[in-house]
Amino acid sequence: MSHTAFIGIGNMGGPMARNLARSGKTVKVFDLSPTAMQVAVDGGAIPSQSAGQATQGAATVITMLPEGKHVKAAYMEDGGIFDHAEPGTLFVDCSTIDVATAREVAAAAKARGFRMIDAPVSGGTVGADAATLTFMVGGDAADLDEARPQLEKMGKLIVHCGGNGNGEAVKICNNMIGGIAMIAVSEAFSLGQRLGVSVEDMQRVIASSSGSCVAVTDYLPLAGPTPKSPANFGYRPGFMTKLMLKDMRLSQLAAVETGQPSPLGAQAAMLYAMAEQEGLGELDFSSIIKLFNKGIA
Repeated sequence: MSHTAFIGIGNMGGPMARNLARSGKTVKVFDLSPTAMQVAVDGGAIPSQSAGQATQGAATVITMLPEGKHVKAAYMEDGGIFDHAEPGTLFVDCSTIDVATAREVAAAAKARGFRMIDAPVSGGTVGADAATLTFMVGGDAADLDEARPQLEKMGKLIVHCGGNGNGEAVKICNNMIGGIAMIAVSEAFSLGQRLGVSVEDMQRVIASSSGSCVAVTDYLPLAGPTPKSPANFGYRPGFMTKLMLKDMRLSQLAAVETGQPSPLGAQAAMLYAMAEQEGLGELDFSSIIKLFNKGIA
């Protein structure tokens, strides 16, 4: 039986690979982290010594890597995935990267007789663990149809967004909204506290009013009213501030490339950069409220 290779099994890729393995699929994994490898193996995956070894004989190769430069290197460098894959192999890149690189790698894949879709995800580590991720997919519809049964083992919503790179485009726009919204909620709730309103009363009203959004209903950046939010667990991610900063910067790169004004996105990127400089990079991105609530008991 042809297996699936999964390259990049960190905080997101790890639980995704484990869910795929637990569904009965043969999954061969590779990551530079021995710890990540061991966790994946404990979850039913088969270890490989390299990305190339995992790729050999695979019908599908899934990648979840940090940045566009890592995706390009993993696929296109000498001895990389392209050099070890069988003709016709389907590549599914779940990384969140810039649109231009996604399209460049997909074009290179097709030129060598492969097929490729970009399928970035939303839902964070909680969604990855629970197999409730949303996949935003760019590429040929027929290739998505082939990948869909495996994506369904890792997520609950799969949306075809058009051609190669369009999945990345939607992901970047989604995270730009999420990043800006978290700043708006942080700013407003900090103001409300200074005005003497309790967090609980603020949340109850706003969650049912025009200011409602996920950052209020489920992911409040303050402990208490939304029990599953990282604020109740010392801002354990979740989705790290440094990753939100990366995505905000991707949104601004896209804005520059397309000539699209993005004043709120630019300001949000600056604030997440400030949060990282304040030592919040490894915490959940909702910890950005710490920039606004200094001095509040």
